[in-house]
Amino acid sequence: MAVDMGLPILIVDDYKTMLRIVRNLLKQLGFDNVDEATDGAQALQKARAKQYGLIISDWNMEPMTGYELLKEVRADNQLKDTPFIMVTAESKTDNVIAAKKAGVNNYIVKPFNAATLKQKLVAVLGEF
Repeated sequence: MAVDMGLPILIVDDYKTMLRIVRNLLKQLGFDNVDEATDGAQALQKARAKQYGLIISDWNMEPMTGYELLKEVRADNQLKDTPFIMVTAESKTDNVIAAKKAGVNNYIVKPFNAATLKQKLVAVLGEF
């Protein structure tokens, strides 16, 4: 099944520059239905108000981290099946294991480029 390029995507990062970078990379790959949130709590609010086909979230944010957001999404019956990609500057094995246990679909370590993002998206969503 082909990936819907109009798929609504929520990107979450407390760093505006990173939001812009991820938005631009998604646009390069053909995705332009992108919403933004600057922390996990705001993202959770948006995800409960609109159905997203994918959430891409940074790990380190205040007051709610991406990891806490992931756990909330997986615990919510309406959101639990939403594909979730975690982005982090840290590639600590403990974090990767914790995120996997919490139900993350994939993991991207910063810095990354469009090719890396596409590879992770294909692994989660399928070929496009």
